[in-house]
Amino acid sequence: MEDGGVLAARRGVRICVRRAVGAEPAALRRGLAAVLTMLSRAARSTSRTLVPALGSLGSRQKHSLPDLPYDYGALEPHINAQIMQLHHSKHHATYVNNLNAIEEKYLEALEKGDITAQVALQPGLKFNGGGHINHSIFWTNLSPKGGGEPKGELLEAIKRDFGSFEKFKEKLTTVSVGVQGSGWGWLGFNKEQGRLQIAACSNQDPLQGTTGLIPLLGIDVWEHAYYLQYKNVRPDYLKAIWNVINWENVTERYMACKK
Repeated sequence: MEDGGVLAARRGVRICVRRAVGAEPAALRRGLAAVLTMLSRAARSTSRTLVPALGSLGSRQKHSLPDLPYDYGALEPHINAQIMQLHHSKHHATYVNNLNAIEEKYLEALEKGDITAQVALQPGLKFNGGGHINHSIFWTNLSPKGGGEPKGELLEAIKRDFGSFEKFKEKLTTVSVGVQGSGWGWLGFNKEQGRLQIAACSNQDPLQGTTGLIPLLGIDVWEHAYYLQYKNVRPDYLKAIWNVINWENVTERYMACKK
């Protein structure tokens, strides 16, 4: 039987990275920092039996690039096929490959008890793990049949927390335009307060791992998400992306959060 620390580490990696990227945001109960915490605790609290278990985890839990639920050209004219292909098959794929490589090194460092190496690897784990989580959410937040306004409970929650859908849209756009350098604009759910919140994250910082908010809708404002089509005019890209927002997906995430 596996030690409890090993099981916690195994669950942490699976839940925080793999299950988080689908349409069940309630599974994303801890951020990437929680993965690191659980792995570290497991390393401190278990005996040598942890070593083969972690080795098995490293060999069996490879992350993979998710398929898009639509063709690269499906979001045109709002986001062109060239951007989507490069964004998905190159940029996101790089985060996945780097994440797998860093996890292997991190598990080796745990096996050796090399705390210095563990600390040194954490920024890369956060960056590439966050990139994988963020983009996997992002693809499902978009749809060629998107646009318009949400319906039902999500729309009522938006009106309650922001005054109106137009005020919400304006606020999220303003926050996203204002991200300095690279990052993301997010609509998240504050589970403790039971309210929607807007936030910005730098680089590839994962929303829940850095703010505690459960991600519902993410807008990528890295230049690779729009430069080939919109050049350096980020506001034009943000104006266009509302035409392909998949409100069904965002609503599913919101309803899952409330359970």
